[in-house]
Amino acid sequence: MISASEKADAPASLTVRAAAERLGVTPRTLKYYEERGLVWPSRSVGRYRLYDENDLDRFARILHLRSMGFTVEAITEILKRPLVTPEGGRKHLSKQSLSEIQLALQTQVEALDRRIAAVRRELNEAQTVRAELVHDMAYVSGRLAGEPIDELLEQRRSLAKPSRARSKTKA
Repeated sequence: MISASEKADAPASLTVRAAAERLGVTPRTLKYYEERGLVWPSRSVGRYRLYDENDLDRFARILHLRSMGFTVEAITEILKRPLVTPEGGRKHLSKQSLSEIQLALQTQVEALDRRIAAVRRELNEAQTVRAELVHDMAYVSGRLAGEPIDELLEQRRSLAKPSRARSKTKA
């Protein structure tokens, strides 16, 4: 059994609502940062989230970094590194930590650049297929409207020549 003095020594845990009120944010904000892996609150027997002073300090740091305009990705990298405190000075990241953060963020930017390039290629391919389908629809619509087949086939041939030339230059 836990004595009254042991309970007094134990850090107080707050529910999501109480922690959110103390930090001046919504409970959803706290849950969002947990979903992003930035905090790991303990759980009660009933599986309710419980936040201690360390969690609240971490949230305060996250909220401060967000207010300065940092992305969640940058905050994730920043929180991985310890703060140093020179004698009588403010806590800050070391130059080594800053270099590690810069490298991690650069790696993320490069990965995103590769994804953007892949999406652009896919978009170009989709636009090409779409243009071809529009020509197919024009032929079918013309047939349904009773236009002469010879004229429709001539239109298709004239439209196909430029796209075939593009296909050959891409290959």
